Amino acid sequence: MVVAAYDGARMIGASTGAPMEDHAEDFAAAFAIRPEPLEQIFYCAESVLLPDYRGHGLGHAFFDGREAQARALGRRYSAFCSVMRPKDHPARPANYRPLDGFWQKRGYAELPGVIAEFDWKDIGEDHCTRKPLQFWMKTL
Repeated sequence: MVVAAYDGARMIGASTGAPMEDHAEDFAAAFAIRPEPLEQIFYCAESVLLPDYRGHGLGHAFFDGREAQARALGRRYSAFCSVMRPKDHPARPANYRPLDGFWQKRGYAELPGVIAEFDWKDIGEDHCTRKPLQFWMKTL
């Protein structure tokens, strides 16, 4: 599913989600140590929002929409993952703000040891590299 944000006719952001068992096998493998069945977890995937629109509540709207879909599908949990990068990562913007506090206020908690790895090519790289992704989850 997609939650989209518009300013008039201009799309300014979007967020996606899907049942966890329908997502990448690498993500399912990360949950092998957890007691929750994949069929009870809704995966909140990517979110993108143009910089000028950040800090105005649209992040909450993205989560509200995805969590509503999770409940409509009868899911008991909502989960997402965040890329684990060093604090001095060269692509980190000067005005970077961690989102941990935002996620915690929404009821999400980091799942120790529930880490997936995924390959993609970062801006400025000439090849794909493996990145670790830390999962967070909440009970709906």
